[in-house]
Amino acid sequence: MIYQLGWTTLPGLRGISCSEFRAVATEAPDAAAGVVIEFASEAERDEFLKQLETEFAPRRFTNAADAFDTVKAWIQEYTTKRPGGDPRDGHK
Repeated sequence: MIYQLGWTTLPGLRGISCSEFRAVATEAPDAAAGVVIEFASEAERDEFLKQLETEFAPRRFTNAADAFDTVKAWIQEYTTKRPGGDPRDGHK
């Protein structure tokens, strides 16, 4: 199943944070407006979202563009390293 990923970016005293990662199943992915990834199961999707929360909960960014680019790059790297990973995942 193909998913469109999204998250919330919120300003804070220490910088911008990323949280509330979500994956919405889609038949019409839009990589220009976000990040697209494919998961074999809901369990794999849920585990991945937990990993995102763990990775980005403590991080802070100076601006929203930096936050988006960093999260997107992390996801793209993840997709190429996972078993059977397709380097096209994350930016189809």
